[in-house]
Amino acid sequence: MFRIKTLNKISPSGLAVLDQSRFQVGSDVEQEDGVLVRSAAMHDYEFPAELRAIARAGAGTNNIPIDRCSEAGIVVFNTPGANANAVKELVLCAMLIASRDVMGGYEFVKEQAAADSEGLAAAVEKGKSAFIGPELYRKTLGVVGLGAIGALVANIGLHLGMEVYGYDPFLSVDAALRLDRHVHVVKDVAELYRVSDYVTLHIPCTNETKGFVNAESIGKMKGGVRLLNLARGELVCDDDMIAALEQGRVAKYVTDFPNGKIATAKNVVALPHLGASTPESEENCAVMAARQLEDYLANGNIVNSVNLPRVTMEWSGICRLCIIHRNIPAMLSSIMNVLSSEGVNVENMTNKSKKDYAYTLIDINARVKDAVVEELRAIDGVLRVRVINH
Repeated sequence: MFRIKTLNKISPSGLAVLDQSRFQVGSDVEQEDGVLVRSAAMHDYEFPAELRAIARAGAGTNNIPIDRCSEAGIVVFNTPGANANAVKELVLCAMLIASRDVMGGYEFVKEQAAADSEGLAAAVEKGKSAFIGPELYRKTLGVVGLGAIGALVANIGLHLGMEVYGYDPFLSVDAALRLDRHVHVVKDVAELYRVSDYVTLHIPCTNETKGFVNAESIGKMKGGVRLLNLARGELVCDDDMIAALEQGRVAKYVTDFPNGKIATAKNVVALPHLGASTPESEENCAVMAARQLEDYLANGNIVNSVNLPRVTMEWSGICRLCIIHRNIPAMLSSIMNVLSSEGVNVENMTNKSKKDYAYTLIDINARVKDAVVEELRAIDGVLRVRVINH
C-alpha cells in the first residue's frame, strides 16, 4: 500500500482518485511515499527515505525545494492548465478594473450613501466623471507567455474586439495550436511592449525571470500602459513599478500578489491571490495532481514534472525498473552493462533528459534480483532506482 501525506486541505474529488485499497491518505500519514500539497511551505521539510514524489495541486512550485528534491531522486509534479480558466476569467476582470475605476467608484458610492442616503442619486451623477475609463474594444493587448493560461487570455482578447500580440520564446507546438491565428506572435518582447495598451504576464518565476518588468522594460512600453500580473509577484520590480505609477508612465497596475509596499501604492489594485480560487479550479488541480501521483507510484510514468522529463511507457513485461539519474555521458551503457552481465533481457526501454537530470524506464520479463538493483544504485550518477512488479 502506498502512503500519501496531505499538507493542505485537498479537494475530496482529488482524494477520491486514490483507491483506498491501494493508498493510505491523510495528514497524519508517516513514512510517506508521496505528498499532496497546495501552498504549504516545504523548504524545511524533512524527507523520509521512502518519499518518491510530491504533487502540487497548482502551477507554481515556489513552496517546494526543487533542487533538494532532484538530488534526492524525488519527482515534483504540478498541474499546468488545471486552473487556466479560473485565471483567464480573473484576467478579464483585471483588465476591466484597470480601465474603469470600478473600485474607486464602489468606495465613492458607499461614502456618499453613508453621508447622505437621500441625496445619493444626485451625488452619483455629479461625481461619476471622476471614475471614467477607456473601453477594451479596439485596444491592443500584449500577452507575455502563451502557455495554457496565456493562450486562453489571448483568444478571449480577440473575442473582446482587441488587437492581440503574444510573446513566448519557448512556445510549444501544443500551445501554438491552441492560439487563434489572428494573434500576432512576436519574437521580441519589445515589439509587444511598443504597441500594447494592456500587458498581462503569464510566465513562471525563475532566476531568469525575476524582475522581468523593471525600469528598462517599462521604458519600452507605451505611456499610460495598464499592467496585469496574475502570475507571480516577483516578476515585477516593485520599486520601479511604483516610480512608473507616480510618473504616470503606467496608468494602473493590477497584481494578485500584494505586499506591504505595493498594496498601498498609487493606482495599484491589489487582489488577495484569487487567480485559482474557484471551487472548479481547486477540484481540477486536486484531481490532476492525484492522478499524476498515482500513475508515477503505480507505473513509474512521469507527466508534468518540473524537475524531470516527461516519460511514459506502456507495460511490456512483468517487472519495471525506474531509474532517476544525472544527465551525463555513458549512463545508459553503464546501466545496460549491469543488466547484460546479469543475463537480464530488456523487453522495452525509454530514456529522456531534462537539463541536469534524466529518467530511464526499463521493462523486463522476469523478476529482478536484489543484487542487480544494488549494482544499478552503485553506478556513479544514479540517484534512485525503483522496482515495480506488474
